[in-house]
Amino acid sequence: MTRTLALALMLTSSLASAAGAPVVRDPGRGELLYATHCDACHNVQVHWRDKKAATDWKSLAFEVRRWQGVAGLGWSDADVAEVVRYLNARHYHFAPRTP
Repeated sequence: MTRTLALALMLTSSLASAAGAPVVRDPGRGELLYATHCDACHNVQVHWRDKKAATDWKSLAFEVRRWQGVAGLGWSDADVAEVVRYLNARHYHFAPRTP
């Protein structure tokens, strides 16, 4: 996905949210957020290293929330959940969380 398209999707989502309209979650939103804000530093090696911090669904969610906070991204709970789902599907394959 190109950076221009990524920025356009984020702007559209922000405008809809600011206008009070419901935000439609794109299935690729987690990937888009990750590619835009995280991928430059967190390449595949981060997710496959022996001493990775994420060892289950809960710790993966903790790490995503922690690092978006460090970066000052201000992601919503839904944004964090989308990135966690993307990373789990792409790299970790932890069992789905239970309610």
